[in-house]
Amino acid sequence: MPDKVVTRFAPSPTGYLHIGGARTALFNWLYAKHTGGTMLLRIEDTDRERSTDAATAAILDGLSWLGLTWDGEPVSQFERAPRHREVAEELVRMGKAYYCYATPAELEAMRESARAKGLPPRYDGRWRDRDPSEAPPGAKGAIRIKAPTDGETVVHDRVQGDVRFPNKDLDDFIILRSDGNPTYMHAVVVDDHDMGITHIIRGDDHLTNAARQTVIYQAMGWEVPSMSHIPLIHGADGAKLSKRHGALGVEAYRAMGYLPEALLNYLARLGWSHGDDEIMSIADMIAWFDIGDVNKGAARFDFAKLEALNGVHMRRMNDAALLDIFIATLPYLEGGPSIAARLDDRRKAQLLAALPGLKERAKTLVELVEGAAFLFVERPLPVDEKAAALLSGEARAILRGAHAALATVSDWSAASAEAAIRDYAQAGGHKLGAVAQPLRAALTGKSTSPGVFDVLAVLGREESLARIADQID
Repeated sequence: MPDKVVTRFAPSPTGYLHIGGARTALFNWLYAKHTGGTMLLRIEDTDRERSTDAATAAILDGLSWLGLTWDGEPVSQFERAPRHREVAEELVRMGKAYYCYATPAELEAMRESARAKGLPPRYDGRWRDRDPSEAPPGAKGAIRIKAPTDGETVVHDRVQGDVRFPNKDLDDFIILRSDGNPTYMHAVVVDDHDMGITHIIRGDDHLTNAARQTVIYQAMGWEVPSMSHIPLIHGADGAKLSKRHGALGVEAYRAMGYLPEALLNYLARLGWSHGDDEIMSIADMIAWFDIGDVNKGAARFDFAKLEALNGVHMRRMNDAALLDIFIATLPYLEGGPSIAARLDDRRKAQLLAALPGLKERAKTLVELVEGAAFLFVERPLPVDEKAAALLSGEARAILRGAHAALATVSDWSAASAEAAIRDYAQAGGHKLGAVAQPLRAALTGKSTSPGVFDVLAVLGREESLARIADQID
């Protein structure tokens, strides 16, 4: 292994940071952290038609939200085009590449001929050994690499094993187009070499590119980085991940109320495992991760598992830390902005006090918003249908007695409120649930909430008694 591991994440800025890209970034980041190395970031913005500044900003935002920090400034591939040209021309000087002046019509004829024989379309090498002086006057040539014609190119892959490609299938592919722009295949090799990348970790859809890129490395006499091609993520039905499965941008997961750490834990487990450990902290993942342990087979994305895992992370999290993340995420959550607008110091303290009960019932921050809503409603409370059913005739009479019992409590707490209600229920021959259910409906406007005595404690004496009074007047 080299002195220091240098990995890279190299997204194309044509859209958001999608979930597959996030996992690739995570594996690069974990491997760099695990080995005490660094992870660099390169924006592969050579496709000028589709690359946008907004997409670049969204990718950086997504990585930052996940906590996948990179070292140094992001590198723009487009800005390095002069260097890509320089290397292509150097390969020509070394006799390892050549100018090709084949016309579009000639290339189309080659494709047609291959199709007719049932072969993949390939360039026939017609300019490989011709003198450029034979070129039509004024023609601008493309530069093609001289690919080896016999034997095979082997990609030594730490996930896939040794993958062998017959050289007859690689053909002399273009590295610099006739307009002077580098191809993606060539730009990636030059950038990875110049950035000192020692380990390439990317999706296995790049495996065939790896063979062609190896040809360029060998032509330049450069060391080929360690390669690891990780399996793609599939939907729960086994088909390639698409929008309907959850191939959404990372920002959509933030809006759905997932914690960054839970999402990273889930993504790490897609294709990699550490014994039977399901729940992992960031520190665990860094300590345990090795790229050689990633599976060859595609992993399946399962929203139900992600949600359950998120719930575990929320329950395990320190309340103050969870409150900080919750408040920071409110602007992105459905119903969140209206809570954020009302979040003064008193309500923050109430929310912190309510969190132990709220997080037991919530799997996402969106569910936390729904659960916490009772703290932020103005009196008289809107009462939903199920809660209204709990406030029928007989229940109101019970509620009236509960109000009188609670009014006698002076040292207000969950325990003292519970004692008063239990005494009242016993004295009146009521089951505790027959008192607690209408009480919950009056206090929260809903039929489900954290424990009703916790709700009384969090709301405080004055607000609790006023909310109950609203329902019995």
